[in-house]
Amino acid sequence: MSRVGKQPVSIPAGVEITVNANSITAKGPKASMDSPLFEGITAVVEGNQVQLSCADFGSKKMKGNFGLARALLANNVIGVSKGFEKTLELRGVGYRAKVQGKNLDLSLGFSHPVLYPIPEGIEAKVEKSNIIISGFDKQKVGQVASEIRAFRPPEPYKGKGVRYADEYVAMKEGKRA
Repeated sequence: MSRVGKQPVSIPAGVEITVNANSITAKGPKASMDSPLFEGITAVVEGNQVQLSCADFGSKKMKGNFGLARALLANNVIGVSKGFEKTLELRGVGYRAKVQGKNLDLSLGFSHPVLYPIPEGIEAKVEKSNIIISGFDKQKVGQVASEIRAFRPPEPYKGKGVRYADEYVAMKEGKRA
């Protein structure tokens, strides 16, 4: 049995859970999100908890889907109540960012500014040399942060580039004469 799947998902105040035939809908103050219920997995709402159960653990795929369904539901419940946030740091001389409407304008040492369109459901704020990406969908927040980081990933000699706030970059020693 999946260790993740058998743990109940607690429902915070202000979040409604609706169980449908093949999905679970979480509705909260920030948004409403659906998470899939795979074949053979059932959900029961008891008080302020949701318990998932699986009919048969015969295959490895079923065990994996059981844990996955629980993790997706837990992320949706957190997303619609609190939301998710990732912080990126800009390190380098002249590296800047600013929000212009629905675009993020990045100056990353190229000969031209990089314009990144901010997707629907995502908010971006710039504070000094930090970019704060927030939203209710964990996957989308991580994807946007990853795409922004990919414009200029941190390099190992001087440490310049865009990095996550909690990221460690192993520095290399330069060439010796």
